[in-house]
Amino acid sequence: AVVSTQSGHYGRDVSVALKTELRMMFKCLCTDDTPMVRRAAASKIGEFAKAVEMEHLKGEVIPLFNSLANDEQFSQDSVRLLAVEAGITIAGLLTESDIETLLLPMFRSAASDKSWRVRFMIADKFIELQRAVGPTITKNHLVFHFSGLLKDVEAEVRASAANKIKEFCTNLPDDIQEAVIMPNILPAVKELVCDTNQHVKAALASVIMGLSPIMGKDNTIQHLLPLFLILLKDEHSDVRLNIISNLDSVNKVIGIHQLSQSLLPAIVELAEDPKWRVRLAIIEHMPLLAEQLGVEFFDEKLNSLCMSWLVDGVFAIRSAATSNLKKLVSIFGLEWAQNTVITKVLSMARDPNYLHRMTTLFAINVLAEVCPPDVISKFMVPVISNLAADAVPNVRFNVAKTMALIVPSLDAQTVEFQIKPCLSKLYDDEDMDVKYFAHEALVLCH
Repeated sequence: AVVSTQSGHYGRDVSVALKTELRMMFKCLCTDDTPMVRRAAASKIGEFAKAVEMEHLKGEVIPLFNSLANDEQFSQDSVRLLAVEAGITIAGLLTESDIETLLLPMFRSAASDKSWRVRFMIADKFIELQRAVGPTITKNHLVFHFSGLLKDVEAEVRASAANKIKEFCTNLPDDIQEAVIMPNILPAVKELVCDTNQHVKAALASVIMGLSPIMGKDNTIQHLLPLFLILLKDEHSDVRLNIISNLDSVNKVIGIHQLSQSLLPAIVELAEDPKWRVRLAIIEHMPLLAEQLGVEFFDEKLNSLCMSWLVDGVFAIRSAATSNLKKLVSIFGLEWAQNTVITKVLSMARDPNYLHRMTTLFAINVLAEVCPPDVISKFMVPVISNLAADAVPNVRFNVAKTMALIVPSLDAQTVEFQIKPCLSKLYDDEDMDVKYFAHEALVLCH
């Protein structure tokens, strides 16, 4: 409580003598034997620095700050990590030359601190530090330490630094971006792509695509595309998702033609992977991909792939593919669905494999949620009715379940003259499951 009131009182209209006393009190708190007190002082020294006069800031507060920032005699990394944030605040009050003389040694020390928590803190606050010290100090000193944090032995530190790569590079002056990135940042990025830690790669994948606009078309094609491909084939779905989620930023730099030649073959390869869980991961990302690439490109390159999943040998893939269709209709619209998807889905009702006929029903279940009643009545109801006479009981009881789902979306005439007669026949079916689900659907019709 004493620490928190120091800066608040100092800035008011108080006498010189009282200000001197307050500074002395704050000095005592900063050098207190109790770590908890020093931690409190470290958390408030930034605010205190903003309140004092410049001569006292340089002569008294900064030496106290440096003492806290190097609080190793008691091995209190909690004090040192709090000092990092305070140091950034103080840097905002000083000129570049003063920062270089008075604060830079502390920031260097923090970037290589023996405690990973202190290094994590400097990595986490690196963009704020970059803004506070300015472009010259960043170029001459911070680039080296940022590169070091990207190679840190602790995964948490690497992940935090990796998450800042795009913003750090964006904040560099245009005339030095390439000169700084190519020899200093890019080598570290190439190492991170093959990092053993999933969270590090996920953090990198979330920002690496954003380097494309900074590095330009030629450098993207030569240096970044191979890294994108590695991450796109990573075993962890969150890494792949982060790449797919940001394809748009690369597309704007290298163009859809180059993108289709480089990254999309890898996506198609994953979509046809022998391991069904890999195929499933790509299916789940497909709506996002479709949204970024647009309907024309999607129809040309990916539509047939999406339809092929509907007849996959694994039920989880077929199920995910039907849900995928619903999302695609929401993105591209009903007209696209009628011209491209619905006809193909309904044609599967004539497939000799009963599993594929059932997939038709599953697809209707999800498409009915995004299609208007007239489309359901005109295109879907006749197909469902025909499947009611299927030789396989599993198909017939799924017909009853589908009818139960679509009844609320249909007009009374369609229900009365098409749905109810069909369900009545199913209610007389010799299979008990068919009878049960037909009865459930008939209850909904009344």
